[in-house]
Amino acid sequence: MNAIERIESTGVIAIVRLDDYSRAVDLVRALIDGGIDAVEFTYTNRQAGSAIEAIKSALGDDVLAGAGTVLDPETCRSAVLQGADFIVTPTLNVSTIRLCQRYSVPTVIGAFTPTEILSAWESGATFVKVFPASAVGPRYLKDVSGPLPQVKLIPTGGVSTENAGEYIRAGARAVALGGNLVDAATVANADWSTIAARSRAAVEAVRLARAG
Repeated sequence: MNAIERIESTGVIAIVRLDDYSRAVDLVRALIDGGIDAVEFTYTNRQAGSAIEAIKSALGDDVLAGAGTVLDPETCRSAVLQGADFIVTPTLNVSTIRLCQRYSVPTVIGAFTPTEILSAWESGATFVKVFPASAVGPRYLKDVSGPLPQVKLIPTGGVSTENAGEYIRAGARAVALGGNLVDAATVANADWSTIAARSRAAVEAVRLARAG
């Protein structure tokens, strides 16, 4: 499967937003043990590019390494050259979408209103990240998906193992989990079994929701 198919198949993206990415490889191994192989490292930390290089070197195609919080095409190009398999933005930036198309790299483009969501899709976004999803909840995705069924939505912000299934049933193609999946204390304690267990629970929530 290609990157797009893998993201849709598993249905979960792990968002890693930490002050320290030095344990990135061990963290990703734990996520993979739980069934999540798409992992986004946010560029709010300048170590993100190095973390992507490290996990791709150690794990290769076992992981889809994403670059998150990408605000401009310059950061996007740097991330792609460092090995990013997909690009995630918090807002709509058409220039970033076009650069990713040039490199054939999938995008998860942030948007909120129906107008922004459709604009991102028409501009070539692979997926549209509904952010912050916590502000509107699963019902909003269902309402948006009604007139825009062609748009592949991924809710982000406040998504957890407890509500992931609700978002899938509301029409999400996948969900993205951040602090509810990967938190600083658990990583600092190298509690990889807990990370793997959370990963497994998230994947199972998506599977059960899809199974009805």
